[in-house]
Amino acid sequence: MSEVNLPVASFSPLYEQIKVMILASLQAAEWLPGAVIPSEMELAARYAVSQGTVRKAIDELAAQNLLVRRQGKGTFVATHQEDDWQYRFLRLAPDSGEKFLLTSQFLSCLKAKASSHIANLLKLKAGDTVIQIDRVQSFAGKPIVFEEIWLPATRFKDLDLDALNAWHGPVYALYESQFATHMVRAEEKIKAISADGVLAGHLQIAAGSPLLSVERVAFTYGNKPVEIRHARYDTSEQHYENKLN
Repeated sequence: MSEVNLPVASFSPLYEQIKVMILASLQAAEWLPGAVIPSEMELAARYAVSQGTVRKAIDELAAQNLLVRRQGKGTFVATHQEDDWQYRFLRLAPDSGEKFLLTSQFLSCLKAKASSHIANLLKLKAGDTVIQIDRVQSFAGKPIVFEEIWLPATRFKDLDLDALNAWHGPVYALYESQFATHMVRAEEKIKAISADGVLAGHLQIAAGSPLLSVERVAFTYGNKPVEIRHARYDTSEQHYENKLN
């Protein structure tokens, strides 16, 4: 008798199912970045599960930096408006140990056709319209970062240079408040390069100076890529810092 391969039943723990339901509410903007979510007791009643099951689901979402617990105040949707979150995806740090406060100068914000590379990263079609932003970031009056940013035009259709220059907080906070887009995770590719004439001019360094090239893809809920950044860092007085567990 030949062996019969029976289908294997799939199973996920109850707290994982509750986690998926909470994520669905976040994705649907039921609770906006910075807002408090219902209490564990309220969520337990809503989903007809124990409070402990809800707590475990929230613990995992907090560990993933999607929710933030505040003692005595409740659990909040993570937001890039918070000071501690402004540089969440930026691993650059001054060698001096000073507090890292960057100032931005937006150089351009234009609509363009997506190259095949950008389209692939954003899961668009080559030639689809994207918004391309160029900016320089400075620390202590010295330019240290030149960035090219690409965004899908359909999601950020009203974004222009005036809106960027009028905004005085983190760009990711602008995405949250004006375009209902919350960045929840990112992937990076890093390599060493030397500055060409254009980069040297933007960063006020000599052509041929060493730079760190970082290409970042940022994702919103549902694992959707919604931003590409190609940054070049002057690390002559800064370093790239990462903590590994």
